[in-house]
Amino acid sequence: MEAGPHDTEQQPLGATDSASRLSPDGPDEQDVLADEVEVELRPPRRLRIWQLAPIVMLAALGSLMFAFPLAFGTGDGGAVVAMLGLLISCCAAGWGVMAARRVGHIWPGLPPRGSGERPDWRVIALYVGVGVVIVTLAVWRVARLR
Repeated sequence: MEAGPHDTEQQPLGATDSASRLSPDGPDEQDVLADEVEVELRPPRRLRIWQLAPIVMLAALGSLMFAFPLAFGTGDGGAVVAMLGLLISCCAAGWGVMAARRVGHIWPGLPPRGSGERPDWRVIALYVGVGVVIVTLAVWRVARLR
């Protein structure tokens, strides 16, 4: 048994019937059957509840751990608990950002990944500035507990 084609006749490239029916962007309108429906085989890329639940619970726990020692000023260990809560909240935020990125969401103002566009330096500077201000205020507030 041979694995090659069984028809040994050579046909010119333009002689095939199917090639003459195709336009550059697909089959002609009369060739498409009316009852055919195109269905996307892959499910839509969305964050599911089982992906969001642990992120939200971790963020809530970290926020409470950060807020209660700051609000009620409980003893000497308050600063440690607040910093641990801040660390847990930041981990939950990073986890959420990575999960959103995995399903295709992007940061506002930045181009989609793989598009070839360069991000605007002003948008990046704004994100860095807001992040620095938030971290500075959080550390300053925890440092005032001591």
